[in-house]
Amino acid sequence: MAASDGFPASFYGEPGVLGMLSNGISAFLVLLQNFSQAHNGKAPVGVENILAVHLILIGGVCQLVAGLLSFRKYDHLSGTAFIGYAALWGSYGATRIYYGALSENPNMASKVDQIMNNSSHNMMSNTSHNNATQCYLCLSIEESAIAGLVPYILLSFILAFCSATVNYIMPFVFGAITGTLIFEAVALAADSWALVVSGVLELLILMFAIYGSAALLIKGLTQRLALKGFGTPLFNVLLLGTPNSGKAQSGGQEKKKNTKYAEPMALGFFCDSIAPFIFAFYSFGYMKSFGLGVVWVSIISVAQLFSSYYAHLRQDCYHTTKFGFHATYWLIQAWDEFVASVLIVEDSKVVSGREAMVGDWFFVAAALVLCVGSLNMDVLELIHNLLFVLLTVSTVPQIPLQGYYIFFGVACSLFTAVSIYGTFTRLINSIAEKSLIPVGPQPVSSEQLTRALGCRSKQGDQDVLPPTDQTSDALFYLSNGVAALSALHSRQMSVNPSLLHLTIPWVLISGAIIQAYVSRLQVTGGGRFGSVISSIYVAVWATWTWYRFANQLQLSTEADYGFTAGAIAFLVINAFLMLIAYRNLVLLFLTTLMEVVLVCFLLSTLHKLPYELEAMLALVSIICIYGTLASLINCIFSQRLLPMGPALIKEKMKSELSEELPCPVASSRLTSGLLKIAGLLDEGGVCGIPTDTVYALAASCKNPQAIERIYSIKDRPAEKPICICISSVEQLVAAKPPFSPLLWEFMRNVYPGGISCIVSKGDWLFQLVGAAYDRVGTRDSIMIRVPDHTVTCHLCDFTGPLAITSANPSGEPDSTHHSMVIRLGHKIQGVLCDGDTNEVVASTVVNCLRIDEIISIVREGCVPAVKVQQIFDRLKNTML
Repeated sequence: MAASDGFPASFYGEPGVLGMLSNGISAFLVLLQNFSQAHNGKAPVGVENILAVHLILIGGVCQLVAGLLSFRKYDHLSGTAFIGYAALWGSYGATRIYYGALSENPNMASKVDQIMNNSSHNMMSNTSHNNATQCYLCLSIEESAIAGLVPYILLSFILAFCSATVNYIMPFVFGAITGTLIFEAVALAADSWALVVSGVLELLILMFAIYGSAALLIKGLTQRLALKGFGTPLFNVLLLGTPNSGKAQSGGQEKKKNTKYAEPMALGFFCDSIAPFIFAFYSFGYMKSFGLGVVWVSIISVAQLFSSYYAHLRQDCYHTTKFGFHATYWLIQAWDEFVASVLIVEDSKVVSGREAMVGDWFFVAAALVLCVGSLNMDVLELIHNLLFVLLTVSTVPQIPLQGYYIFFGVACSLFTAVSIYGTFTRLINSIAEKSLIPVGPQPVSSEQLTRALGCRSKQGDQDVLPPTDQTSDALFYLSNGVAALSALHSRQMSVNPSLLHLTIPWVLISGAIIQAYVSRLQVTGGGRFGSVISSIYVAVWATWTWYRFANQLQLSTEADYGFTAGAIAFLVINAFLMLIAYRNLVLLFLTTLMEVVLVCFLLSTLHKLPYELEAMLALVSIICIYGTLASLINCIFSQRLLPMGPALIKEKMKSELSEELPCPVASSRLTSGLLKIAGLLDEGGVCGIPTDTVYALAASCKNPQAIERIYSIKDRPAEKPICICISSVEQLVAAKPPFSPLLWEFMRNVYPGGISCIVSKGDWLFQLVGAAYDRVGTRDSIMIRVPDHTVTCHLCDFTGPLAITSANPSGEPDSTHHSMVIRLGHKIQGVLCDGDTNEVVASTVVNCLRIDEIISIVREGCVPAVKVQQIFDRLKNTML
């Protein structure tokens, strides 16, 4: 949020300084360990754990903070890279701790063969079982570390390549990290010579990171590029595209710009590359235990939750649900394999326990729901979701054990390959702000999908949903559905302890941990009751897990009575939840069924449960899968296409409150309305106005302070300049800018219209905008708009040039109706109402700084880039 003194939220300093220093210091810590081990021939056991903790704190936690700040600074590359590397250093630090701990017991390895032979003949005592657990961990540390490093090598190379399109410091930092990871993996599998090479590369990382941090720090302090390295890429990202690359843009994903937070899609695909790669190594038998693999997968799953969180902040319900769902799946599968390979160990017990589990079938159904939601995206998204369906099918526990892991390994390999390609495409396309790398067309048009899914009649209430509503609802239903279906078969748990052990991570992770994350999302969702329901259900599923585990511990009857009291409390609380679940019938049915489930829980604590009643858990999961589908589809299209049931209590106050608008409004159809907004602008106000594309926030160039307030109102990054809007080319001619004949002819052909031209600044601009010279454009250039909109042009005639930028309310998509701008009423001084806009995307931005040689498309908007290029080529050929 903007500070109270008016500074925009983008003034977070330079998070790249913290990110690169974290990488440099982390590399230095590993360097010390590598040189010491190469010199002495053995790992420094005492120092190992201390340096590993520092590696987690500096390389993991500090770099995570840098990544989070980079997302808020609208830096796609740094946000993805720093959070990705935070997961890497955190995982590698944990690996070093494991390795150092086991190095303290040199006799452990000698016990492996003996204990493994005992375990194979089912002759394990409690002591030997504990020793076997430690040995399993010992057997797979190197293998697990290599399995984690290899995908990071591939992704680090992608990050190095992509960073070359931004500057020429990060490619060296990320490239050196890539080389370091290669030789770290070689050192784990081969001789100590690789440690020396890795140490040299880590020294290069430190040097590059120090220089890059110094350059960024000086840039942040002086607001100028004093040291070289930033501001100039190694090559232009547009060189990666083709003449037809603009056509590859998905038709279903409108170009909705959100400059408040960077796009988290690349980070989500990044995480979807690491976890399945580790599982593939494990499934093909390279890792004998998942004791360390669970740490790597858990850390990268937490990183994926951050991608889901920033998708939520961007009001992107699809990616909020997808990445949160995938993180849930990876966490559950990781801890399931940990329990199976480390705690249970025996294959026969694992098979008998898994045969009764049915929770994975909910993952299959939910994955199909995501496929439906991605029909409106692009081919890459649909393929990615179809492979995830294959992945969930491969982990259905009813598959025989001989084919289970082979099937799972193949599915993970395919999913990893597509995820790596998705990381590259999403990152490059986000940096370029256009589709350069092909992702395929939209599988099904929005109109066709809307007609197919809209099961209401035309007279029904397919009303528009508020943009802030329901973005986390689908994930709420998902987490409860997985927990409910995984909690079945409590009768078999009493006779099959392995089923109990395997079930605990399924219920605890989905019902408690992930739902706690959903509760956090719902706090910011703007709902009347916020996260009350999800917070209560976190406690319900956590208590259920503890009760089942306590039964295994055979606690006293008094302890059971404690659970009985808790169940009664939950019954009373859930009854109140039923009263507030009036928003729709689906939520009411869910809370009602949960009341019956809690009755079952109460009877279970009294040992009087008719186990047939547990079928209610299956009904809960059915309700949840429909709630997931309906919430996701309705939120994607911002319409109630799938029925959720009418609200049981009509809010009569809404119509009364709607009359109390938060700011003055005026009609564009009335001259008095136009004069009213012009007066507010002349007085130094910021107002929402219509244009020929989308609604904009405007301030008069006569009032530079009003232009500064636009940044704080929108939380707009300071490095993103504001353009000026004039009524006609003649208004520009009066300022006598020294433009070339070709530029004048180009402007007369594209103005008025949905094109913005970037031209060089000069003294002529003082005559046009006066004191606002330093508040608009960059230091050397200015973007000029002449909208093809009568109202806007008349307003500019009244007020003179206006400083404008799109009126995205608090990071939402571009405003296409005045009601979307009115939500900013407590921050702005007025809105000129003109109904729906003619376009749903902003203008096309053309760089005309070197127009006598070439033009470039900075942002493709409502006017296709091909059309702009045709106009330029025709004019250039004519004038030559």
